[in-house]
Amino acid sequence: MKKLIISTFCLMLLALGTTQTFAQTQSVPTTTGTQEKVSVKPEDLPEPIKTTLATDAYAGWQVSSAFLITKPDNTQFYEISLKKGEETSKVNLDKDGKKVE
Repeated sequence: MKKLIISTFCLMLLALGTTQTFAQTQSVPTTTGTQEKVSVKPEDLPEPIKTTLATDAYAGWQVSSAFLITKPDNTQFYEISLKKGEETSKVNLDKDGKKVE
């Protein structure tokens, strides 16, 4: 009986570890299908995006989070959350640092 309980506990821990591994990628349902949302570290953003965020338009804003979004038609853009004091904002930029809607 002890072996059964220990085995069950180990399987539960293994399943929990696997669940946490997949937390990096999220599928977000849309009306036309699903889009993939993958977390990106601010330091790993492409250089053109870093250059855009370094312009006067974004002076004083800090990147709080970033995601690479892949739409059902396989187009991609970066959803970047910005913070300036208590104020927050989101901007969507393509890989070349240009705004997208």
